[in-house]
Amino acid sequence: MGETAGTLALVGGGEWTEGCDFDGELLERSGARRVLVLPTAAAYEHPERRVMAAADWFSRWEGEVEGLMVLGRADAEDEGAAEVVRRARFVYLSGGSPLHLRSVLKGSRVFEALRSAHREGAVVAGSSAGAMVLTDPMVDPRGGALTVGLGLVERLAVVPHFGDVAEDVHGEKLHRSVALAPAGVPVVGIPERTAVIHDSAGWRSAGRGEVAVFVDGVPAPGGLTALPS
Repeated sequence: MGETAGTLALVGGGEWTEGCDFDGELLERSGARRVLVLPTAAAYEHPERRVMAAADWFSRWEGEVEGLMVLGRADAEDEGAAEVVRRARFVYLSGGSPLHLRSVLKGSRVFEALRSAHREGAVVAGSSAGAMVLTDPMVDPRGGALTVGLGLVERLAVVPHFGDVAEDVHGEKLHRSVALAPAGVPVVGIPERTAVIHDSAGWRSAGRGEVAVFVDGVPAPGGLTALPS
């Protein structure tokens, strides 16, 4: 990420619920009042409800939410949709299916517009699936192995819902992600209602939970300082 890139927030899940007050800061940092929500990952889970939840949440800071229904590949290749993303000052990718989100956005006009907007200073946030796919490598939700992500952030992998037993009953997925990560590549576990945020000052965490960082199979002594700049 370049020095002029905008703020990036990787959220562990539970977006737009109590405890995610860091969203108010992100809105302020964007310099705008509008949040562009892409419910792509929730394409088969009533995506309009995600947009409505975001609208209700951001209203506490007098923010306005616009939903961009990029739900399939054809939507992601639409130049009009790409232009909306390119002009946005705050783009938020919701949770849902990371594999669907990746298949829709990878190499698309909309994703290139997102990359361009972030490079020009826009705030970009992704929660759960949205956080997972923004990195490369990406944790495969089917078993914890690593696969190809979108690469807005390179040499970093994210495990959302960190510490949630229901998400990983025996901790096998987390163990596999940590064990299979390439040498020197951090794997960061982010609990729900918690964000790992990158801005001009570097990386920091915000929200309710405790973030964990693993490098080369073990907890990183420096924590977030191990993440790529």
